[in-house]
Amino acid sequence: MKRISRRNFIKAAGLGMAALGLAACGSSASTSTAASSAASAAASGTAESGAAASDLDYIKEKGSMVIGYTVYEPMNYTDADGNFTGFDTELATAVCEKLGVEPEFVEINWDTKVVELDAKSIDCIWNGMTLTDDIMANTATTKAYAKNAQVVVVKDGTDYTSTADLVGKTVVAEAGSAGEAAIEGDENLAQADYVSKSVQTDCLMEVAAGTADAAVLDLTLANAMIGAGTDYASLKIVDELNAEEYGVAFRKGSDAADAVNAAFDELTADGTMQALADKYDLALAE
Repeated sequence: MKRISRRNFIKAAGLGMAALGLAACGSSASTSTAASSAASAAASGTAESGAAASDLDYIKEKGSMVIGYTVYEPMNYTDADGNFTGFDTELATAVCEKLGVEPEFVEINWDTKVVELDAKSIDCIWNGMTLTDDIMANTATTKAYAKNAQVVVVKDGTDYTSTADLVGKTVVAEAGSAGEAAIEGDENLAQADYVSKSVQTDCLMEVAAGTADAAVLDLTLANAMIGAGTDYASLKIVDELNAEEYGVAFRKGSDAADAVNAAFDELTADGTMQALADKYDLALAE
């Protein structure tokens, strides 16, 4: 398991110690898929949770919050200097410091995120996760903390006036994502040749390579990764399909979500949330 030193994290964060209050909180990351250890995690989790009065107690007793993520700039990613950073990375680290636990970041399969959560291979899903009806029905979610939208991305020079132009064309999105749901819910995109990909960045690669005509993905990621000065300078946003908000998901019935909400309130009051939003060019939820 790859661990990230607190010194490198704070250097990547680029915010003052007073603003983020990260003095006592380190972070770690794993590039292994959480699903591969789900069975052992479930077994150990059952034994540990038997002694814990609540899910929050379970997390505090083991001293760490295992955070499921996928590589997704600007939320969770490794920068050019090799530091694991991002809006959600920094925010989760600041929240963990408030709760008195260490953050441990584990890369997951987004399509099986709730399975991995219930198996206790992770404690939460914190990775630019849209608060959909399905997520809110099957997990304990925090209040919204950031705004987002699903957008259509195509190559420069593509003729596009509406999603009707993509009927019969190849459209990609991340499996299990809000982008996939947007495709299924649009009468025109539902008639496209839809191909699911494992991560959103693969969708950009497909469009850039010409193997897909369009991608539907998060506005936050598109703003950070396409256009002038990026690796995908030939791609552009041509449509915004809906508005949505990000939140954090814990196991259904977990009291940890309320504790994180309280930490959000403190980080809003001291200006940390807005400082992070400004740094990563995000809009906070109202």
